[in-house]
Amino acid sequence: MQTLNDNEINRQDLVDNAIYNLLQELNPSERNIEWNIEIIGEIRDVIQAWFVERLAITDEMSFYPYIDIDAGSTKTSA
Repeated sequence: MQTLNDNEINRQDLVDNAIYNLLQELNPSERNIEWNIEIIGEIRDVIQAWFVERLAITDEMSFYPYIDIDAGSTKTSA
């Protein structure tokens, strides 16, 4: 079974936490926005598309590494 290494997990955490913190900072109400990976994932997908496709400054694995279940291998930045 393939797993992500510590650096890849840390990268995922950094991206997800940065998006969550951005949501908190931009929230104009007093209501707390709870952690919701569905919301974070949708925003992450948009940001990733900009970095990878529109700006072409990185590849998707460097932005957010993951395990490609269909291919049965770990996708990494290296």
